[in-house]
Amino acid sequence: MEIFGYIASVFIGISLGLLGGGGSILTVPVLVYLFGIDVFLATEYSLFIVGVSSLVGSFSYFKNGLVNVRTALVFGIPSVISIFLTRNFLLPLIPDQVFSLGGFLLTRNLLLLLIFAALMIIASYKMIQKNRDSKVKNIASKNKTVLAAGQGSAVGIITGLLGAGGGFLIIPALVNLLKTPMKVAIGTSLVIVSFNSLIGFFSSMNSVDIDWNFLATISAISIIGIVIGTELSKIINGKKLKPIFGYFILIMGIYIIIKEVLF
Repeated sequence: MEIFGYIASVFIGISLGLLGGGGSILTVPVLVYLFGIDVFLATEYSLFIVGVSSLVGSFSYFKNGLVNVRTALVFGIPSVISIFLTRNFLLPLIPDQVFSLGGFLLTRNLLLLLIFAALMIIASYKMIQKNRDSKVKNIASKNKTVLAAGQGSAVGIITGLLGAGGGFLIIPALVNLLKTPMKVAIGTSLVIVSFNSLIGFFSSMNSVDIDWNFLATISAISIIGIVIGTELSKIINGKKLKPIFGYFILIMGIYIIIKEVLF
């Protein structure tokens, strides 16, 4: 199964480079189901893999002036605070065995996987639905900034809890709330995701034993993928591919629920 894991790692990077988000949501399932890594450790690994890959992918956007630094700060600062609090205070509060009912035992790993599956289904809906005009046009600019910061905090909780970058939430907020052009939104999203993920990783890395050789290998493969995805974004309209990727994410989310609950 590991060979499929390495192949999937390339596609995680490609989706990040091409779409600016969404790919990171596959990282934990790939680590868990294809490499057999513990769920909690997989969330930690995911933060590093997604963070490094996104950071590398953001370089070309910086070079071409497609990153809004102010927007990255508005979104990123609340996210970083939420990630730190989640990784260091919320996650340790979750017991190994959450509760049992009859013959059903809800463990921490199962809880995280079920939350992850639900997040994948939500992400797939956002990717599949057709683009619509923003419904926040009449909200004052200051309030839009506050809303964006609030969504940044929510993304931080998701990133801290599950190791997912949250790009599928960041980009709609940048486009709809802050009126950021799509290309700039993708570049800015990669910057936000990279710093969120790396800060989350380094703030909690002491709580787990890390296989640096494995982590470096997967990160390098994902970086290759994101370089490919960034180049493809110059000739391919990522918006057209997004619904297809969304259906794939939907199938994966449903698969996780069925496998973990029924089997």
